[in-house]
Order: sequence, then structure tokens, then C-alpha cells
Amino acid sequence: MFLPTPTALALLLCAALPAAAKAWPAAHDGIALGVSDTETLLGVGSGGVKQGATLQGVTTTTLDVDAAKALHLPGGTLHISALQIHGQPLSPSYLDNIQTASGTEAEDSTRLWEAWYDQAFSALDVKLGQQSLDSEFMVSQGSGLFVNTMAGWPVIPSYDLYGGGPVYPLAALGVRLRAALGHTTLLGGVFDDDPGGGAFKGDAQAMDPRGGRFSLDNGALFIAEIQHQCAPGGLPGTYKIGFWYDSASFADPRQSDVTHRGNASLYAVADQTLWSKGGHSLGVFIRVMGAPGDRNPVDFGLNGGITLAAPFAARPNDSAGVDVGIAHLSSGGTETLLEASYQAQATPWLMLQPDVQYVVNPGGGIPDPAAPRRHLADELVAGLRATVAF
Repeated sequence: MFLPTPTALALLLCAALPAAAKAWPAAHDGIALGVSDTETLLGVGSGGVKQGATLQGVTTTTLDVDAAKALHLPGGTLHISALQIHGQPLSPSYLDNIQTASGTEAEDSTRLWEAWYDQAFSALDVKLGQQSLDSEFMVSQGSGLFVNTMAGWPVIPSYDLYGGGPVYPLAALGVRLRAALGHTTLLGGVFDDDPGGGAFKGDAQAMDPRGGRFSLDNGALFIAEIQHQCAPGGLPGTYKIGFWYDSASFADPRQSDVTHRGNASLYAVADQTLWSKGGHSLGVFIRVMGAPGDRNPVDFGLNGGITLAAPFAARPNDSAGVDVGIAHLSSGGTETLLEASYQAQATPWLMLQPDVQYVVNPGGGIPDPAAPRRHLADELVAGLRATVAF
């Protein structure tokens, strides 16, 4: 069963939010409007399918309503967001890799992204509506510094779930529960497992070009996570362990005529500060995940690295880091990513981020289309990301 697609909703949202913010009571009455734009220029210096560069970006418009101030509903928050995605992604045409070069890579569209209501009840809160899981589940604070897609949403759900899972640029209908118990937080939820309704039909983004199309016929995605904050030696750390289970059927990547009922994955995330002094801090992070190889193209994923906040005394808002990503295919190949990035706060509203990536054994050893008898050559990618936020 498909619910009606709001064909013009994202377009109207982008156009109407500024006017709505003026017409509504002032900001102190609980209305917050945000607009940000991220543009990523990346080029292939060597290896890959071909050399060249692309510019790709996304403009995000958000409306947050504090229900206590605006609607006299204490503990409530209403959130609506829309995306305007434009430009050419680098990975599909130039790299053909697994760990795609930029976290904003997606098909051109103007679409509704999230639309949810969250209600807090003391230590418990409930969120209901169209949600993107990558804002709360499997999140690593240190990993979020980097440009590569898999530093944000991990490689296993990106390849093993329908449509890449309920994350940018798709979201899914669901309910999420969160309980705060001192230094421990429990997260759990159930979501439509088929964002865009693309299961067995092709491209999920093309199936849902405007956002908000729900398919309730495929299966349900259950996810749960335990988060614990601690401070060994007085230095803050966050440790997470979780799992997801999808009740739908999944094709065996090694036997074309075999399907399996249900799919699952276990994961763990750790972010730990190692050193902190005078506004400077050094941290490490690691995120590891596994899934059964008989029903998933990727059965193991890992990324981890080191980040440095305020690397220079004169630049307290800058960050730098190095990251390693590993994606293992159930067919046997492994792709390894090395990334170095520097995030510079140029102005209060402008962030500039030079970035370098090196991909070893792209695609886990897929043939080079120009010379099918040899594997695709290792890839050197470099570029600049600019983010403007108001």
C-alpha cells in the first residue's frame, strides 16, 4: 500500500518557510528557521574510471517549533526540513567505489526530508513521523568531521538495507523512543524499511522524487542502541552498542535464485578524548559493524581515526583529522579508504574544508571498464567543501 505522494510539498516548503517565519510570532515565541548550503568540489587525480572533477551540493531548509512556547504544549518539538540537491556526484561516474566520496551525493531533486513531532515526558521522549536515522543511531562524533559518505552513515546499512536505509536523502515513517537514565541512554524504534518504495523496483530516490512516499508492504526495520557516557581519567568518552533487524526478504548475493527471510546487523561505536588542554583536544573514534554474508553484499565495515580540535591557538574553532575506512564484500573483496581533512571556520557563517582521500582496491577489486582484465586502479581524490549556515 502506498500513501499519497506530496508532489509539491518540498517546493512549497522551501518557498513558504521564510514568509511563515515572518507571519508567525517572533523567534522568542518558539519558531526557529534555519537555512544551510553545502557545496563540495572533488576531483580524481589518478586511478578510478576516469580523471576529472565535479561540483555537487545540497541546500537544507529547516523549521523547528518549540511547542511549549508556540502551541502551549510543554515538552514538544515539531521539526520539518526540505532538501534541494543539485550538481553531479563524483563517485558513480568517476570512481565506481563502495565508500562514496561525499556525504551529500544524491540525485538532483527538491524534496521533503523530515517531518516529525517529539514529545518529552521527563526522562522519556517519543518521536513520531518521517525521520532520518543518521541523526541519532550509529553516530560517531569524531567520524562526523570527514567528507566521505561512510564517515557519516556506515557502509553496511548503506548497501544492505533497501534504499540505503531511512537516511539522507530519504527518510521513513516510524516511531522512536528514548530514555535517559543518568549517564546511560536507551534508544529504540521501528520504521518503514523501504524508504521511497523502491524495493525490487529499482532506484528508491527516483521512485520518490519529492519525498513522503511510504511503502508499508515490504517489511519493518527495528533498531535499538545503548549509549553510555563516561570520563576515564577525567576525559569524556561515549560508547555505544546496537543492532538492527529487518523483517523483509533479502536476495542471496552469491546465489541468484535464493532469498532469505529477515536480515540483521550488530555494531559498536566509541568516541574517546585522549588529551585536553587550554581549548585543544585530541580524540579517537572507531565504529565497527557486521552482517551475515549470505544475504548482504557487504558483511563487514569499519572506520576509525584521530581528530584534533583547535589545532592552532589562533584558530579555536578549527578541527583536523585522519580516518581509515574498510568495507569487506561477502564475495571476498575489500576496499580500504584513507582520508585526511581540515575544517576551517572562515567566518561565523562560512566553513571551508580541504579534503584528501585515497582509495585502495576500489569496489573491492572490480574490473577496470577500460581494461577488463585488470582491477580498477587505486584512486586519489582531493577537493574542497564549503558550508554556509544561517
